[in-house]
Amino acid sequence: MAIEFTLNGTLTSLEVDPAMPLLWAIREQTGLTGTKFGCGIGACGACTVHVDGTPVRSCSTPVESVAGREVTTIEGLAQNGELHPVQRAWIEHQVPQCGYCQSGMIMAVAAALEQNPRATDEDLQAAVTNICRCGTYQRIREAVQSITATTEASSV
Repeated sequence: MAIEFTLNGTLTSLEVDPAMPLLWAIREQTGLTGTKFGCGIGACGACTVHVDGTPVRSCSTPVESVAGREVTTIEGLAQNGELHPVQRAWIEHQVPQCGYCQSGMIMAVAAALEQNPRATDEDLQAAVTNICRCGTYQRIREAVQSITATTEASSV
């Protein structure tokens, strides 16, 4: 059965089992490997992608549920050759240690800031439930605060 959806701005049609997890459809069928497998039960967030702008755990999302929808992976977050502000902040603040969870973490933070550009630490803690086994939470916080500070300054 063909499942059609838009992946990073491109109409995509995949001949896969409708129950296949979106994670594996993205990685194995399209070759986009930035979305990572972590736990397989939707707990860690390494597999986070956006579906119609909402962060979802792709390891527990059947590919059939994204038919006709817009899916964005870490590869599609940058636009027109420009890194997304969260990606830039991650680089500037040297957030990753091992880096394995970071694509999912970036996707979760980007969605949270899209919903609330002036998110507080408490807002982000509630919205971003991804796990970083290396414990780079302080660097994540600093990176996000640099973005929200820029948002605050530009709105004054």
